[in-house]
Amino acid sequence: MTGMDARDPELKKELNATLQARRELGEEYESALVDSFLEKVDQRIDGAVDRRLRRQLAEQQMVSARGARSPKPTDSFGERFGFAIVSLVLAIPLSAIGGALANLPGLLVAWVGIVGVNAFQALRVNPDLFRGRRAKPSPHGSDWEN
Repeated sequence: MTGMDARDPELKKELNATLQARRELGEEYESALVDSFLEKVDQRIDGAVDRRLRRQLAEQQMVSARGARSPKPTDSFGERFGFAIVSLVLAIPLSAIGGALANLPGLLVAWVGIVGVNAFQALRVNPDLFRGRRAKPSPHGSDWEN
């Protein structure tokens, strides 16, 4: 659970106490009660932001201490395989919707989008993928010379 969870039991208790005090004290104290509650919410938000900033600063200091750049995204077979499976599973309803709404043009638009997303993912993981193969120079110079 994070520092500022929507279902924070402590904050919920504070709100209930504020509402109960408002019922008991009447409308003349409503503004003061609301201000008090909002001050407590502000303190909780400030605390959560401070913790997050300290954690990020500590992470940056660790990266600097190691002399490394920000970590590269991992490229594992599981990630590529999972992306392909999800892409194909989502292709089924997208094809059906595109084909039902706009016949062949809709189907083509859906598949161009699917192929585009997969091409973008492939380029993100391997930027040299579509640049073509470059012949490695022969260690002896030209291939024509022997």
